[in-house]
Amino acid sequence: MNRSDHDAKHSQDSIELLLQSSLPRTPDDAAPARDLWPAVLRRFDEAPTAPPWFDWALLGGIVALAAAFPVSIPIFLYYL
Repeated sequence: MNRSDHDAKHSQDSIELLLQSSLPRTPDDAAPARDLWPAVLRRFDEAPTAPPWFDWALLGGIVALAAAFPVSIPIFLYYL
């Protein structure tokens, strides 16, 4: 092993030790206080809400800009 490999290994080890010392230890049996999956399923089962009015206003503005400046259509499609 040459000197640069040794220096790189030493540097990596020191960074690893610094990271380990800066992060708090967690117990091996760490778990959330409660099960989150039922809440996720309830959220999926809720009735979908209508998009807010500003979403429709933004869509209308984009359509108006595309009608006024047809050259901008590829730009809009690129950002989709």
